[in-house]
Amino acid sequence: MKIFKYIPKKLTFFFVGVLFLNLLSSCGMGKIWDPADARKVPANVNDRVKKNLEEGKGFSIGKAMDGGATSYQFASSNPMWRASLEILDFLPLANVDYSGGIITTDWYNEGTASDEAIKITIRFLSNEVRSDGIRIVVHKRRCNAQQKCAVKKISSALEQELRVAILKKAVVFEKELLKNKKKYKRN
Repeated sequence: MKIFKYIPKKLTFFFVGVLFLNLLSSCGMGKIWDPADARKVPANVNDRVKKNLEEGKGFSIGKAMDGGATSYQFASSNPMWRASLEILDFLPLANVDYSGGIITTDWYNEGTASDEAIKITIRFLSNEVRSDGIRIVVHKRRCNAQQKCAVKKISSALEQELRVAILKKAVVFEKELLKNKKKYKRN
């Protein structure tokens, strides 16, 4: 502690300031202003307000008074996500990451062939209900008697059946969501 007596205060403030700025810039605070794309943002103020309210953006006193409590209900408003989870509810899930847009099941064996198992991965490419908004990959694992397993990606009718089932369910969820939005629409 005696060493701090010999370091001038200005030099200490300088190093603390550099350390603070370094920490601040590493947290992403260096990028404060992000210009918007003029093609995606309406020019009319009332239209921008309406769009921001529909997307859940904005500031309200009620949200600020919550103390920053996190709500994980955002995934329930995405029809594709909800439909995928509901269709895959019979499978054990290994990885479910909403922010990364991926659902991965664990290895699943129906019991018909004890040496074969499948794993399904669903990647979300868009939040919209579209057939090209999801990518489904099926892997098949085949093990021999010595428990040496070979895994390979397969193209099967299961991918298309899952896609159709998810899209049908997502359309139902989207209609339900739109019906509820109209019911509670602001004036």
